[in-house]
Amino acid sequence: MKRIPTKICVLYDGACPRCIKDRDNYLRLAGGRAEGVSWFDITGKDEQLKSWGIDPHKALTELHVIVGSDESLEKSNKSREIASAEVGSGLGLPGEPRVLSELDAYILLMQKVPVLKPLAWLMGLSLVRPVLSAWYHKSVYKRLKREGRL
Repeated sequence: MKRIPTKICVLYDGACPRCIKDRDNYLRLAGGRAEGVSWFDITGKDEQLKSWGIDPHKALTELHVIVGSDESLEKSNKSREIASAEVGSGLGLPGEPRVLSELDAYILLMQKVPVLKPLAWLMGLSLVRPVLSAWYHKSVYKRLKREGRL
């Protein structure tokens, strides 16, 4: 069966030094496997996010990724700007672009990097997931309040 080239676009908070550091660490660990991943800074892009059907507040407080085949992202009105990025990999997910958020987004990204795959598996466990999700939300809200952005 032929794999359909897939793009992953990570929506990240470019006004967050920690988010930029996390992005850079991911790129370093992923090496060539990051070739299929593009990054879109959501800072000041509320209208763009809304046009894609993504709540700007949710995008700020939870990691979001848009996943779609090369062809579906190029055809979709929701991802016109994202589709212009030169990316492509092989997840083989046909159809319309879809949005994953929070832990699902992290797990998808981590599964692409061999050294992070065990952590992605652990994050997906039913006993770990709710605890990790609560901690994640608490730390994000704390950071945003400290920065005066919430």
